[in-house]
Amino acid sequence: MNAALHPAAVLYREARPFPALPACEHYAGSEKLIGKGLALQQTLGPVFDLTCDCEDGAPAGAERAHAEMVAATVNSADNRFNRVGARIHDITHPHWRDDLEIIVGRAGRKLAYVTFPKVGSRQDAQTMLMALAAVAKINGIERPIPAHVLIETHGALREVEEIAALPGIETLDFGLMDFVSGHHGAIPSSAMKSPGQFEHPLVARAKCAIAAAALGHGLVPSHNVTTELHDTQAVYQDARRAREQFGYLRMWSIHPNQVQPIVDAMRPQFDEVNEAVAILLAAQAAGWGPIRHDGRLHDRASYRYYWELLQRAHTTGMDLPAGARQQFFSATA
Repeated sequence: MNAALHPAAVLYREARPFPALPACEHYAGSEKLIGKGLALQQTLGPVFDLTCDCEDGAPAGAERAHAEMVAATVNSADNRFNRVGARIHDITHPHWRDDLEIIVGRAGRKLAYVTFPKVGSRQDAQTMLMALAAVAKINGIERPIPAHVLIETHGALREVEEIAALPGIETLDFGLMDFVSGHHGAIPSSAMKSPGQFEHPLVARAKCAIAAAALGHGLVPSHNVTTELHDTQAVYQDARRAREQFGYLRMWSIHPNQVQPIVDAMRPQFDEVNEAVAILLAAQAAGWGPIRHDGRLHDRASYRYYWELLQRAHTTGMDLPAGARQQFFSATA
């Protein structure tokens, strides 16, 4: 195959490629739970990211030791797929810069991303982005380390479009629990779980605004956790509703039982994947000029849609036809 004809090389000459990320992000705080997350990732493959939590996960007074443990985890041989990130403390916490210096300074070359929690405004996000870039530069890290920004405060929601426009961000994540708590009882606790989290007008409005801002600026919208830990069908339904009704392409997990249902729910439909494969292989054979498929005309605008759909299928571990794997994913297969 001529590498120049790969879709990533020809479909985004005028635009930034949309991030191709795993559909699930699993959070773990303690060293024990992080180890379990890594073991599960090695079993399932890179169909989910592992986020080492320094915010809620770090014991008070032991922030430095916790950050050092996270850096060692990122650097470890157990991080087989380089899909481990870290959530640092929020900007009001005295240790947030230390988190960056320790984790990025020691493990920035393998760190998948850094998550910024409780951002209160565009200015907060920009301050943290600049600090991340500065620490990376000081440590000779040339690649940009993506930032994931949690939208869970009134200020961040008001400025979500401005935050999404900042360079260096890869995802916008909705923090449901802090968002509901920030309404001082005006939103009932039932909105922290289903079906309320999808039906309460203020929560639904926030989810729509975040997803629209993310997608409008070429970022991945990431959905909040579900509090159901053992009913895997309920987890699947929450993820499916987030995907189909609110446009979220990624969702958090807080228990190993949640990972596979989320991945399954976020997968494209099988018939859509087969259609994408047929269209993209025909387009590649035609040098990415217009083609006719099943009585319909397709060109680069629709090719981008089907390429991104195929990437989502790949990152969720779907079994793709051999021709598609060879032509489009041989480097990562």
